[in-house]
Amino acid sequence: MNAPHDTESLSALDMLGQLRAGALAGSRRLRLSCGLETFPPEIFTLADTLEILDLSGNALSALPDDLARLHRLRIIFCSNNRFTELPAVLGRCAQLEMIGFRANRIGRVPAAALPPRLRALVLTDNQIAELPPALGRCTQLQKLMLAGNRLNALPPEMAACTRLELLRIAANRFTALPDWLLALPRLAWLAFAGNPLADAGEAGKTAAPADAPLARIDWASLQPGALLGEGASGVIRQALWQRGDTALPVAVKLFKGALTSDGLPRHEMAACIGAGAHPALIAVHGRITGHPAGSDGLVMALVAPRFGNLALPPSLDSCTRDVYDVRARFTPDAVLRLARGVASAAGQLHARGILHGDLYAHNILCADDGQALLGDFGAASFFPPDDAPLALALQRIEARAFSCLLEELLACCPAPASAQPSALAMMAALQADCAQPDTASRPLFADIVQRLGQCRQPD
Repeated sequence: MNAPHDTESLSALDMLGQLRAGALAGSRRLRLSCGLETFPPEIFTLADTLEILDLSGNALSALPDDLARLHRLRIIFCSNNRFTELPAVLGRCAQLEMIGFRANRIGRVPAAALPPRLRALVLTDNQIAELPPALGRCTQLQKLMLAGNRLNALPPEMAACTRLELLRIAANRFTALPDWLLALPRLAWLAFAGNPLADAGEAGKTAAPADAPLARIDWASLQPGALLGEGASGVIRQALWQRGDTALPVAVKLFKGALTSDGLPRHEMAACIGAGAHPALIAVHGRITGHPAGSDGLVMALVAPRFGNLALPPSLDSCTRDVYDVRARFTPDAVLRLARGVASAAGQLHARGILHGDLYAHNILCADDGQALLGDFGAASFFPPDDAPLALALQRIEARAFSCLLEELLACCPAPASAQPSALAMMAALQADCAQPDTASRPLFADIVQRLGQCRQPD
């Protein structure tokens, strides 16, 4: 058997040619995106090694009935194809854990399509109006992405999905969230903007009296510069903002306008504006007007170079948990400062009726001393102002996300030699409280901020 190939370095057509020539024997991962209308049978020559198959960006509408011959297959992606139904053959793939069929034309999800080991299911941007009750049998499910469909309910059998941690149901037709969903013991990251239940909260949201009106900034006064970053919802560039005789360095984010895995960019922009000013949030100077392509955008403070991403997003293996540099180490003082800043920012969002929905280390910019900036409002949702039980339940879901962050930070922080009670011990106790399976027992962020304020390092 030949040594496994690095298939990422080949073009799609080259890879297809190499596959047909038998040159990819031993490969664990295969990606083909070259206008395929049928499944290449040569893929079965990799049956003894293939674990990750990516057929996104083709013109496929079916998978072969004998797909289970790929007996080591763990992950399959078939996004941006022409499927109208999630293929039932997927359910016969015994090792399959992750399925991604984003941006197809899927209107039906048969129970038979759900494999027993399913951990992640991505069906964003389809035409699904109903999910099968059998989804409740997927007790290993951690991640479920359903934004941009036609759903108005989830099967109550999903109450058995007690490992579910991340759920995206933005841009659907939900008028309410079920009680069983709010009580799931591990749910931490929830996005539901663009549904009737969230639209009511957004429409009823008014800025606090102390807020100054948001400036409207003419595109002509901006001189775009270097690219700072690009995500699913938009592009961020450095720019100069000409204000009279002064040119102020700023960051400009232009929204793409298309549906993302988390929801719609216009809701992200509304949340950024509604968040208000806070030391641990990136300041918003104003909203862009007069863009030549009609794009929506925001002008924000330019973040100093000393800030960097706290972690990387989850990997295929980690599924829902962030990936830290193996060398990452934080001092107790830095962890405490970071935790205080993020908790205080989240508390302000909640007080304004906003759920961040994506409170993750990879969405936090951090300096070496622990000063933090919480960003990326792509999954943010406004919760209804007149539903106190729902508001409390949502805030306690985000407390679970904070517990995950705190757990990760403490794991990267060496314990002090002193046996006295310390900030680390107090934060560990707080982390455990925020992770309680009984969601109603978790603290709200006002309590979290107070407890972090009481943390002290031993003299």
